[in-house]
Amino acid sequence: MTIRETSRSEFITLRGLHMHVRHWGEPGAPTLFLLHGWMDVAASFQFMVDALERDWHVIAPDWRGFGQTDWPTRYPGTGSYWFPDYVADLEAVLDHYQPDAPVNLVGHSMGANVACFYAGIRPERVRRVVDLEGFGMTGTRAEQAPGRYARWLDELRERQPLRSYDSVEAVAARLQKTNPRLPDDRAAFLAEHWSARNAQGRWEILGDAAHKMVNPVLYRLDEVMAIWAQATAPVLHVEARNSQTLSHIAKGQPLAEFKQRFKAFRDFREAIVDDAGHMLHHDQPRVVAGLVESFCV
Repeated sequence: MTIRETSRSEFITLRGLHMHVRHWGEPGAPTLFLLHGWMDVAASFQFMVDALERDWHVIAPDWRGFGQTDWPTRYPGTGSYWFPDYVADLEAVLDHYQPDAPVNLVGHSMGANVACFYAGIRPERVRRVVDLEGFGMTGTRAEQAPGRYARWLDELRERQPLRSYDSVEAVAARLQKTNPRLPDDRAAFLAEHWSARNAQGRWEILGDAAHKMVNPVLYRLDEVMAIWAQATAPVLHVEARNSQTLSHIAKGQPLAEFKQRFKAFRDFREAIVDDAGHMLHHDQPRVVAGLVESFCV
């Protein structure tokens, strides 16, 4: 695999965290902010960035608890992560890099959910949103709250182990098990950024295991849609055809009925990508890059 656009790393302190931010392109070019998904890292966008045809300054942070950004919990696997903190972290990133002009946000999965939230909370600050396989979450009911809190307390009792592997090649194999479409060269590249060697010589995933704990806070769809309804920026939703993630989140609800939630957006468009799964920026980077550019130019 040939890397066409080499990235550079920057470390900045925002909201008390030492945050890693990856850059492609040169300052002064139109800016794209790329927001990675859950249990992922900013380098995940390399293949899509390589496929961009125009000159862009691409800025992609590692979220808190992922990649090379600080983990706010003192002991890995024992704390909790709250969605509002990601929204506040995004605002801090935008304040640092582009405080005076509306921004283009491209998010994948969890990153897309953060981008869509921010577009409704600060509509004046967002120019375009590209939502890559971001569907929101399964709606919850109030009666689920006691059980969710009880499960969260149970999970806090035990320190969550960090996942580790014998070699970086084993990490690459794990990535390909999750995504069988991932070629060997792309898997090898991602494994180098998705993990790091520890003092025992094993390769640890660069993501706090605490991210896998249940969130005790319910997902209130009416509140989410109320936020989405305030977004004035056009939103492009990009989805893999026959998305397994969509089916999983819908949990048996007819998909057309589930996707009624998107009617909350004032300006919502949709694009479907063939021969791709949830990691569609890995599977079809040229197609995704073309969609991003044509929408954000």
